[in-house]
Amino acid sequence: MKNSFKNLREFTELLEKEGELIRIKREVDPELEITEITDRVSKSADGGKALLFEKPKGSAFPVLINAFGSFRRMAMSMGSDSIEGTAKRIEALLSIKGMPESFSGKINLFGQMVDLSKVPPKMVTNAPCQEVVLQGDQVKLSEFPILKCWPHDGGRFITFPLVITKDPETGQRNMGMYRMHVYDDRSTGMHWQTQKDGAIHSEKAKRRNKKMEVAVVIGADPATVFSAVAPLPYGLDEFLLAGFIRRAPVELVKCKTVDLEVPAESEIVLEGTVDPADLREEGPFGDHTGVYTPVELFPVFRIQCITRRKNPIYHTTIVGKPPMEDYYMGKAIEKTFLPLLQKQIPELVDMNFPMEGTFNNAVIVSIDKAYPFQARKVAHAIWGLGQLSFTKFVIVVDKSVNVHDLSAVSLAIFNNIDPKRDFSFVEGPVDTLNHAAPMRDFGSKVCMDATAKTKEEGYMRVWPEEIEMDEGTKKKVDGVWKELGVDR
Repeated sequence: MKNSFKNLREFTELLEKEGELIRIKREVDPELEITEITDRVSKSADGGKALLFEKPKGSAFPVLINAFGSFRRMAMSMGSDSIEGTAKRIEALLSIKGMPESFSGKINLFGQMVDLSKVPPKMVTNAPCQEVVLQGDQVKLSEFPILKCWPHDGGRFITFPLVITKDPETGQRNMGMYRMHVYDDRSTGMHWQTQKDGAIHSEKAKRRNKKMEVAVVIGADPATVFSAVAPLPYGLDEFLLAGFIRRAPVELVKCKTVDLEVPAESEIVLEGTVDPADLREEGPFGDHTGVYTPVELFPVFRIQCITRRKNPIYHTTIVGKPPMEDYYMGKAIEKTFLPLLQKQIPELVDMNFPMEGTFNNAVIVSIDKAYPFQARKVAHAIWGLGQLSFTKFVIVVDKSVNVHDLSAVSLAIFNNIDPKRDFSFVEGPVDTLNHAAPMRDFGSKVCMDATAKTKEEGYMRVWPEEIEMDEGTKKKVDGVWKELGVDR
């Protein structure tokens, strides 16, 4: 498996070589038609294939979509045979504790430190993303095959943008992903939600009564795309995570008209400014919750320059009722960030963000329970961690329950819970897309404690023992079982 991809093209070439990409040579309309085809593919077995639309109607540039839309392609994008492979690398990194005493241990640690020296991004002066530079009247978003995804969307939306900003106070760089409603050739909405880093930068710029410079990348190497959606702590550079995943630094180049850096191997770069006081109606938009988000006011991104490759690939995605491409990206986040969470919540054994919870509404966690009310402690820890603070349902089960087996989880919930005793409610920030909340960005959340209970937790009987066959009997019947020819 290739460990590192310099750009989106190398990844696309490997997808095709591995039989993971389908080229569509007939003309297809970016307005609704590409969505309908991709939605059918996404909901087929194992997420279907990546799609390359070679002749999108009205544009000379091909559309790549569903590139990350399976567990295999997601692992490939991270240079691994499995998503767990990257998680193990992160876990090994976090396990470094002081200087080893043995010579072999010191050599191993030195090897890891050398590997970390490859992480920081590297500046270059010449970049493929600046082969073509367009300014003034040459700036035309209409040249690109930007999708209108769903019938009641407010227009066309750039759905896979890597939005790069800097903290106006500290200069720290951030890269996030916020959909962009296209208004005309030179302006879009910037849907950075209240608690997102881009919105925090925007608020700081507003306090200083200043515009904010913004660069938007469309189409980058897969590790960089993944890093843009990863829930990193505030102030941590996403290009560092991308370099760690790639095992090679991300090469950056200075933008032409704004004081920002972008991946040199990008396909398309939009440069411009956001005035936090310049607001416009954005939406509606068919979102990953399966409903349209309503029209609301968001800042306007005004584009002053476009740089691109001579023949760029327009990289995009769609969201809607799961499963879709974002489901597989979310699962990769779940697995790769578990070791980080376990450092902060030591009793955490495993976690599962079920598809139907769309990653902000529900998480199922198993814990190694050692004392009463520990489930509530874990829930509050989750609500205190970055984007996990938005989680509406925190379901806690014992370590014996497989959190990825929803039948086993349901058995624990329906049988282990006394609603009055085991439901714990709080109020606080919720995801902007949580349409059930009584007001924007604020609502209630609940911990559902499905662990075995003790007397200290108000259970005055003896908690029943789980049914399980003894190992001796299992071994005795193995031979008979094989003769029956029944699949286990």
